[in-house]
Amino acid sequence: MTRADRPTPRPPRWGAGVLIAVLAVVLLVGGSIVVSTALGIWPLGAATPQAAPAATRTPSPSSTVAPVPRVAPSATASPTPTVPPSPAVQACDGDTVLTVWAHPDDDIIFGNPTISDAIAAGQCVRTVFLTAGDAGKGLDYTHARELGILRAYNHMRGADGLWDSTFVTLDAGLRLERLTPQGDPRLSVMFVRLPDGNITDRGFDATGHASLSRLIDGDISTLEPIDGGPAVDRAQLSAALSEIAVALHPVRTLTHVPRGSSYAPGDHPDHSAVGTLVRDSIGQDPSAAPGILYFVGYPSIDLPRTLDGAVLDAKVETYRIYAQQDSVVRCADRDACLKTRKFGEWLRRSYPLTEADLRMS
Repeated sequence: MTRADRPTPRPPRWGAGVLIAVLAVVLLVGGSIVVSTALGIWPLGAATPQAAPAATRTPSPSSTVAPVPRVAPSATASPTPTVPPSPAVQACDGDTVLTVWAHPDDDIIFGNPTISDAIAAGQCVRTVFLTAGDAGKGLDYTHARELGILRAYNHMRGADGLWDSTFVTLDAGLRLERLTPQGDPRLSVMFVRLPDGNITDRGFDATGHASLSRLIDGDISTLEPIDGGPAVDRAQLSAALSEIAVALHPVRTLTHVPRGSSYAPGDHPDHSAVGTLVRDSIGQDPSAAPGILYFVGYPSIDLPRTLDGAVLDAKVETYRIYAQQDSVVRCADRDACLKTRKFGEWLRRSYPLTEADLRMS
């Protein structure tokens, strides 16, 4: 997530070139480049996480909106897809939870503890970030946030280690970088790196004021990833999300609240745009649509707190590990993270909504 009202960040301590040189071991495998990201070089400094107990919920009696119960990922066996899966998508033998977000950190702020619960239950998790979360600062800042995400997932899975990386192009024409921890094919993280749209919804000077919202609204015809990948239009983005869902056939899909929901006003425009793309693509698949959960974003701050105790502690620790790499929101410990303006309150909440809960206008 990106906020215009964040404090001015300290510059990253290393550039993109140094990051790649230090963190990556390049191997040539079958004619394709595979990068092993050496996250194990730096210990996380945290104990192996245990499966969290049920959350303690303390909703405010004065609230007019009842908390939405946490929804455990379904254990129902996945039916066979009706069309051939995309060879570019890393399918999983077990039940799969697909998560699709705007920025690196939306998953651990809004989608947890549902994601960590799925990992603890041994399910496969496939996470997609559509924007770079660059805040107009370029690839150095983006790569720092991505490193934080990989370390956060290491914490959730309870292991340090190397991540294999490869660039793949979907049949729809969308190129992405996919990273998978070595020896743990249950997890993968995919970065598309489209331009961050800014809280203003008009993008940043550095990326020509491009944004997902402008693409959806037809103000621009295509978006080009900030890492130089090929430009894509809205139809390609929707087709790519459908392609991923067909290949994975997820039992659960997690994403943002879409435009038109009564929970959307006040959210980051990128969040609403991603939720809309997911609803308009995966939401049209009769087999996948019932499993979609839309997570309330910024507006959750006005709803009752839903998390406490060990569940909150585990969520905050995952976020703290991520935040060590994000110079804008870095926090030293649990208390500091929970005192961070707005972020601390978002961490105390999680509101997954079904289609029926969205209150679409």
